[in-house]
Order: sequence, then C-alpha cells, then structure tokens
Amino acid sequence: MDAQATARIKAAIEYEKSRQAPPEDFPALPDIPVGRYTDPAFYQLEMQALWHRTWLYAAHQDELPNVGDFIVWERGSAPIFLIRGNDRQVRAFYNTCRHRGAPIVERDKGSTRGLMCRYHGWTYNLEGDLVNLRDRRDFVDLDTSCRGLYPVRCETFGNWLFVNEDPQAEPLLDYLGPVVSDFAQMQPENLRFVERHGFEIKCNIKIMMDAFLEVYHLKSIHQNTVDRFLDHRGSLMTLWKNGHSRMITPWRKEGWVDPGTIGMKEIETVSEIPRKNNCSYNIFPNLITPIDLTGIPILTFWPVDIETMYVECHWFTPDLHGEPLPDLWETRIRNFDAILEEDTQFAPRIQKSMQSSVFKGMPLNYQERRIYHWHEELDRRLRGEDLPAALRVEPKLSDYVEC
Repeated sequence: MDAQATARIKAAIEYEKSRQAPPEDFPALPDIPVGRYTDPAFYQLEMQALWHRTWLYAAHQDELPNVGDFIVWERGSAPIFLIRGNDRQVRAFYNTCRHRGAPIVERDKGSTRGLMCRYHGWTYNLEGDLVNLRDRRDFVDLDTSCRGLYPVRCETFGNWLFVNEDPQAEPLLDYLGPVVSDFAQMQPENLRFVERHGFEIKCNIKIMMDAFLEVYHLKSIHQNTVDRFLDHRGSLMTLWKNGHSRMITPWRKEGWVDPGTIGMKEIETVSEIPRKNNCSYNIFPNLITPIDLTGIPILTFWPVDIETMYVECHWFTPDLHGEPLPDLWETRIRNFDAILEEDTQFAPRIQKSMQSSVFKGMPLNYQERRIYHWHEELDRRLRGEDLPAALRVEPKLSDYVEC
C-alpha cells in the first residue's frame, strides 16, 4: 500500500470518526426483504446462480504437500476432489467415474498412486485421464481419450486454492480484482497452513454473513473483547466490484498491540494501515479474513439448507522456515473461537424471528452498507428476470463502488 493510499485511508478514518451524520449524498437504503432468508424458491435460485457458479475457497497448497495427495470438497453441486498430479499441479475433478457415476475416491482425504473406481475397475491417472478399464473388448467404439474425469476449474491466489463449477467464469485473479494488489503486502504465496475446524449453526447463511460485514454490533455483544480495543465509529468501508469489500477499523489507542501476538514472527512487508488498524476483507460471497502481520484466520461460510449453515475457520502463519509453531498459537485460536461464539449466539433465534409473520425486512444504516453491497451483487448473479419483484434489492450503491 503506497504512501498516497495510506494518507487517503487515514484521512477517511478521521472523517468517519468526526462526522455527525452520513454523507449528504448517501442514499436511503430500502429494507432487505426477509424472504431472501426464508423463501424456498429464492434459496434454490441462490444455490444455482451463486454457489454453483462462482469462485469458492477450497484448500491451501500445504494440505496437499505430496504427489497423489487428495482432499474431497463437498460444497458444490456434487462432490469434488482436489489432487496433486505427477507434475505437482493441483487439479479438481468431480468425484464421479465416467462409466456409471460411482465415486473415485472414498475417503475425505489421503494419498494415492492412481485412481480406480472400485465398482467396475475403471482406472485414471493423477491428471484425470482414463488409462485402463476392465473387459475393453466388450465396448463398441469406446474412445478412451474423451472419457477422462470431469474437470472443475481450480486456480490459485497465493497458496490458496479456489474452485469454480462454471467453465466460462473469468480467471480467479481477474475476479478478485483489487483484493490481489491490496493483499500483496501479506505475501499470500508464503503463508503456511496451521489448521482448520468448523461447526454448524441453525440459521440461513446470510444471517452470519451480515454479522461479519459490519461493526455496528461491537458495543452490544463484544463489550469485553474486541470493543475494548476497536473504535467502531471510525470504521472505513470500501466497496469493490464483484461484491468484494474491505473494512478498516482503527484501534482505540495509538500503538495498541494484541497481547496474544507479542513475540510471534511478523510479515515484514505489511504496511502501516494493517499494522495500526484492524483490516477485514470479504471475498464474495463467503470468505471473511481479518488480516494481521503475524498471521491470519480465514472464515468460510457454507449453506447446508435454507435454515442451516456451516462455518469453517482456517488458520495461516508466516513461513516459519521449519521452526515449530509458537505455543501462543493455541491460545490465539482459542481466543478467536470465543469471539466467534459471541458473533453466533443470536443466529438461531434471528432465524426464528425471520420465519415469523411479523418481521418483514431489515433497515440498514450507513455503517451497514457492506451488507447492502453484498445483496446487490447477489441480485446481479440471480439475473433479475428470474427473481420475484418483492424479493429484489434496488440498486443504490453503484456510485460508491471502487474499481
């Protein structure tokens, strides 16, 4: 982040701290219709047009260190597995044999020298090509060269692996746009995988996404944790194309340092803004990451059904070059989980409220504009002609979206 961008952000944070009202030209935001969280038809449109047709985080390169290592990923329209080939490239395939659709890999993760369907013995190499099949003589004019495993787009941002079931989607780095340049200071190509864990929450996925796109709630549910060191009134929201966004929230005290990170290795290239503020990114649709110069968590949110979701937390550290992980990491992860529990405590009851007959929609304020931006992008994906008028979000924020 260059000096000009740093100065602009610092001035914008001071403006946010001092303003007495939203900017004069900021539009009134219509209520978000509650049916977007409860209507089964809307949910099905969302699943098809968004979750099965966009770039989604799947894994880190460190989770597939060796040739033949694989992971099954079940967040798409059908099970998918990622595997490291003989050329050390990671590829993704539907976990579907080209003969009768049986699974190719049967464990959640593991390592293999080759891929064989146990149903009828069709065999594939690590690059997905069909290389052998039983009783080939009984097939008439079977062209094995076009019977390889069904591929899925798989591309990298740093050491992070993303998949997309849409073969016509723009390249991942083009899709991420300014996120790529903003993240360069974090050296994403050098971040190392620590661990991942997750749990289920009984609410629509958008209820939890909304919670992580604003800091309006800090003084209510984080009084004894993050509200003690973050000044939510100075938060600066940046809206980017494709639904991505960034939120920069200043520390309450100049020079504050998270005691849980003291002594940990730092990423030397991290600039002044992330060093002196809390910076949190949303990679649309479902990735949240509050970055830190000593390492980062990535939260990914996944729909299970219309009123159930799953949250996964992935942790990454700067490259320690073979040194052991500091003991502080266990405490750091535990503390973050406690904050996450604060964020999730009301979600099931919010879901029940949204399913009642009295709750019609959500009025959003200027601080919550990242939520409205997220919903605007969702409507662009849903191709408005298929969307009931009562469930649409009126475009309001185009003048506030940066390139």
